[in-house]
Amino acid sequence: MTAPPAAGPPTGTDRTGSAPGPTRPRTRRRVDRAGPALVLPFALLFAVFLLWPLLAGLWTSFTDRSLTRTESDFVGLANWAELAGDPAVRQSLWTTLLFTLITTPPLVLIALAMAVLTQRAAGIGWVLRFSFFAPFLLPVAVVSLIWVWIYQPGFGMVNGLLASVGIGEVNWLGDEGTVLTAIGAATVWWTVGFNYLLYLAALQGIPAQVYEAASLDGAGAWHRFTRITVPLLDRTTALVVLLQMVASLKLFDQAYLMTAGSGGPDHAARPIIGYIFDTGFTGLRIGYASAVSYLFFAVIIAVSLIQFRLFTRKEGAA
Repeated sequence: MTAPPAAGPPTGTDRTGSAPGPTRPRTRRRVDRAGPALVLPFALLFAVFLLWPLLAGLWTSFTDRSLTRTESDFVGLANWAELAGDPAVRQSLWTTLLFTLITTPPLVLIALAMAVLTQRAAGIGWVLRFSFFAPFLLPVAVVSLIWVWIYQPGFGMVNGLLASVGIGEVNWLGDEGTVLTAIGAATVWWTVGFNYLLYLAALQGIPAQVYEAASLDGAGAWHRFTRITVPLLDRTTALVVLLQMVASLKLFDQAYLMTAGSGGPDHAARPIIGYIFDTGFTGLRIGYASAVSYLFFAVIIAVSLIQFRLFTRKEGAA
């Protein structure tokens, strides 16, 4: 009678009796190679259409490039030193910042009010959605023409309303003290629809049970709005304010069209982009215009970072 064969290691173990380690999937290297391949087209487009123009424009700001000649010389910091003492740069930059301060609060508050109204008026919600968002779809040239006629002395709608209540006419686009406000009002009417849609989408994401529970606890409409709606819209408000400030800082089209390219009396409504346009394409000084544009670029970055830090701290404290 023969002896039984020696028992080998248990199934699932090696000869030392320990379980084998996990086997790496064979497709891992394929996935690792597919990642850069998928990113490469976007990276090339980013480098060609964004990174390279940024670097080329920055280099141009250190030259005396002009549209009147093909050659250009390196001038170092001469353009930057000139813009530091240029009063037109300070005026146009202040005009841009003032326009941002004038338009941002109403574009946030009015958009929120319209979204709340649409949310509560369920029966005519589709009419309000169309009415509030329709101006945003109009081209800037159409909007500018509409508001130039509205502001016209003599037969314009605004001056007609003022005359009906016994107030004298105002030359809205021809007076240094009113031209920027007039452009700001037209901008609010034109662009508030985008912020309105953001607020409306955020409101529709708030559960109805939250309001029902607050009503059962005796909270009125105002308390539900201030204690529930506004706090739950904090992130949306932060996004709206950030986008709106950046959009207002880029003021150019409507100011240029509504003032016939002059920037209003004494350039009271000429933004910094308008000054860059005049310097580069009217004064033909591309090098100096590039320096001013990069100064403005730094201002936008600084404003965005400050606002981002403020909202980040607020969320961290909450």
